[in-house]
Amino acid sequence: MTKKSRSRFISKHQDVLQLGAALGFLLLVGLYASLTGADVLGLSGPAVWLLIISAVVGGYMAMNIGANDVANNMGPAVGSGAMTMGWAIVVAAVFEAMGAIVAGGEVVGTIKGGIIDSQQITDATLFAWVMFAALLAGALWLNLATAIGAPVSTTHSIIGAVMGSGIAAGGWGLVNWGTIGSIVVSWLVSPLMGGAIAALFLYIIKHSITYRNEMTEAASRVVPWLIAVMAWAFGSYMLLKGLGQLVKVNFWLAIVLGALFGGAVLLLVRQPVARLARQQVNSKEGVNRLFTWPLVCSAALLSFAHGANDVANAVGPLAAIYEAVIAGAVATKAATPMWVMVLGALGLAAGLALYGARLIRTVGKEITELDNMRAYSIAMAATLTVIVASQLGMPVSTTHISIGAVFGVGFLRELLKVNYAKMEAVVFAGHQGQDRAEVEHYLQRFEAAEVHEKKRMLADMKRRTKDREAVDGAVFAKKEQKALKKAYKQEIVKRSAVLRIVAAWIVTVPATAVLAAILFHMVAAVLG
Repeated sequence: MTKKSRSRFISKHQDVLQLGAALGFLLLVGLYASLTGADVLGLSGPAVWLLIISAVVGGYMAMNIGANDVANNMGPAVGSGAMTMGWAIVVAAVFEAMGAIVAGGEVVGTIKGGIIDSQQITDATLFAWVMFAALLAGALWLNLATAIGAPVSTTHSIIGAVMGSGIAAGGWGLVNWGTIGSIVVSWLVSPLMGGAIAALFLYIIKHSITYRNEMTEAASRVVPWLIAVMAWAFGSYMLLKGLGQLVKVNFWLAIVLGALFGGAVLLLVRQPVARLARQQVNSKEGVNRLFTWPLVCSAALLSFAHGANDVANAVGPLAAIYEAVIAGAVATKAATPMWVMVLGALGLAAGLALYGARLIRTVGKEITELDNMRAYSIAMAATLTVIVASQLGMPVSTTHISIGAVFGVGFLRELLKVNYAKMEAVVFAGHQGQDRAEVEHYLQRFEAAEVHEKKRMLADMKRRTKDREAVDGAVFAKKEQKALKKAYKQEIVKRSAVLRIVAAWIVTVPATAVLAAILFHMVAAVLG
């Protein structure tokens, strides 16, 4: 057997094992739901089957959330090399499950964001069908998105699905269109805000650290402050989002408490970071090592907060179905049994472990090349954007923010590369006709120079170029002009990945709405 054949054989059997493990998990969910329904709740007939199938679909939805959405938290850390894929999956699975169980809350809103007016649905059975169709449609769409390598918003998936099944059940008047409009606006605002903040942080890091002659010395002064800012942002974020179901803290108190936490972290890390910086080589690689543990901690905290918040996308509709089945009630908010929360937590962990690597790789490696400094900027953008959006009442998607931050980092790098290529062109022009070794030596000096020195050298080169043009005419040969033009067009962000992901974002709500409407009519035809 050749190496290529052996690789295909292993890959094929790995797919089979993954599918078998996923089906085994869902089978256990169905078995537990059947025992809960028949033995504990005393249900019988169609009610038991509706609970069993709904629990299986809820587990399926949770698995797809784990496979698709968790990549936003772990992708940058893995892509930068701060964590291996194996450790990322373990850390994310543990913290996602902890977030869902510990901070998921006893009550989960089942109508995400008030998408439909549930008061217009008086029949509990009809309401259960609406939630079931929405849950299945959201899960199927996430499965498809994961298969094609497109990280999409799980929140928007369930929002579109609830809207579609609601329209199918009660007509267009059932939908709160104002809420839908604000969600559409967030498609644009989320990635742009995330991209701008990530690019800003990366720009600050470059100008304060990597554009200096003594990078590690600059890092020893600046990195503790960057870690403190991260601690402030994550402290505030955890109080507002990650622990929001357990501790009710208003926005400004969370900001102040987060600042106190950041100040304490600054005092703790200043000396250790300075000591570690002195041990590093004076290079970008040495600076990157100073960001490793902050990145690992940020990925873990983002996973905890994600588990606490987004588990509702899986167990919220399931909780509504549960309430409709056992009490015959239509509930916009339903008390969630612990077994349902545990189901969501285990589903998140299982989906991540079995299928999460694909999307982690997409976010971390296939859009643009990441290092620890860029991943830090992305983590800060995701956190700060959610904090600002929460205060403004904007329904933003963490997926859109994180991917937008990756785009922002990549496009800033492109801009800086193009500008540097133009500066090199000025240097070449000023040295036209001189020995190649002399030009390369000057370029090395130019690259190592700090920003203010580069400006002085460029001004000198431009004067030299003008003088030579006045005497000799053309400065560049055609071959040199072609090479420089090619350098300007260098693409650091993969456009094909950008287009695929943005297209998936745009169609998520309408696609899940149509799918949910079709599924609702199928359910109504079978059970009605």
